[in-house]
Parts: sequence; structure tokens; C-alpha cells
Amino acid sequence: MAERLVENMRIWQEARVFTNDIYKMMSVCKDYGFRDQIQRASVSIMNNIAEGFESGSDAKFIYFLNIAKGSCSEVKSMLYLCEDFHYCTSDERISLVNKLLSLSSGIFNLIQYLKKQNNTN
Repeated sequence: MAERLVENMRIWQEARVFTNDIYKMMSVCKDYGFRDQIQRASVSIMNNIAEGFESGSDAKFIYFLNIAKGSCSEVKSMLYLCEDFHYCTSDERISLVNKLLSLSSGIFNLIQYLKKQNNTN
């Protein structure tokens, strides 16, 4: 039987790749406050998935998944500022936003699945 690990979850794997993309893109940015915020928000996505996975209940997992989803929105908003401030190109922003939309959709689908399993709203 396969071991139940957060590392095996597609959404956690996508969040990890996405976080690495953000770190690479921001590596030369000298706006340290902005760089720190977008990096922390991207790390928050994968860490909240992991924390929820290990939380011990589906209700707590859903709670942490909602936080991760909120962090997706924060990073998406900041990516528009990245483009406005010329920290990334339009193509980079579009690519990263598309990855975020896929990730956020995966988180939403997992939330819906967990709710259905537990008959909760």
C-alpha cells in the first residue's frame, strides 16, 4: 500500500514548483520588502497544504486549504504589481497566473471532495 504523504499530493507538488518559480523570478529584485512578501505568500500556499494534510481531521484540512487558496489570490494580485513595477514581463506574469489558477482550482476541488465526503458545507 502506498504511504500517505503530502509529498505525493499533486497540489502540493504544483505549489512547490510554483514557489521555486517565484524565488527564481524574484532573485534579482532589490525591492526587498516586496520580494519578501511575494515569496512568503507563495511559501504559505505549499505550507498550508502540508499543515492541513497533517492536521488530523478533514475539517482542519479544509481550514488550511482555504488559507492556501487565499494565499493564491494574494500572490496573483502581487504578480500584477510585479508587472507594473517591471519586476517581471507580461509573459512571465501570465504564465505564473495560469499556474496559480490551476493550483487554486486543484485546492478548490479538494475542498469540495472533502466536504462531500463529510457532508459539510
